Amino acid sequence: MRVYYFSRQRLWRGFWLAVLSFSLLAWGYWYNQSLQALPAASLPIYQGSGREKEVALTVNVFWGEEYLPQMLSILEKERVKATFFIGGQWAEQFPALTRTIYKKGHEIGSHGYAHPHPDQLSVSDNLQDIRRAEEILVKITGERPRLFAPPYGEHGQPVLQAASEAGYRTILWSVDTVDWQRPEARVIIERVLGKVHNGAIILMHPTAPTVEALPVIIEELKSRGYRLVTVSQLLNHLESKP
Repeated sequence: MRVYYFSRQRLWRGFWLAVLSFSLLAWGYWYNQSLQALPAASLPIYQGSGREKEVALTVNVFWGEEYLPQMLSILEKERVKATFFIGGQWAEQFPALTRTIYKKGHEIGSHGYAHPHPDQLSVSDNLQDIRRAEEILVKITGERPRLFAPPYGEHGQPVLQAASEAGYRTILWSVDTVDWQRPEARVIIERVLGKVHNGAIILMHPTAPTVEALPVIIEELKSRGYRLVTVSQLLNHLESKP
């Protein structure tokens, strides 16, 4: 009886694994088809041109305001401009700091308003979130953002369609520091320098270890001959590719 029971367990396990595999394949096919139905300009951008020896530092901001002055000081000292994707709800709470980032010449992108899970929202709900953030950022900086970094990096069809309809390019990344987990600074440094490449978009957040790692990262990138530019500058070279 034990042998029969064990075999039945294995059969059921195999059946459910097959169902799961089929479901994942079906979802992957549907997802790819949904992306193919979108205009090319709606698709997410992970990196710039591989022909150009340049990289972009990006900072997603929805918390960590206590570390931003230090980050801004380091960037100013190193004469580097970064792209800050700022959440509308955060900007409402810290308008002066948002304005400071902008006035120091950094690029301001949108991180949406309330930091929801965009893949769980409809196109219209995503649009509402994006436009609400836009209204706040324009009020603070006087300039409309053109780039959108979706929270959690979620980029399903409703998210991409909404961003496109609102007039945004969706920006993701090719080098992730995973600094929101607050590892040691050396880990952040290793993640960047071990994966950096021409046209890299490097994702960061305002944390204590990021502040500690940032001067080393910038110095080493420069020593390797990389130019540190904004995401829009990366896109200029990407779109001029023959």
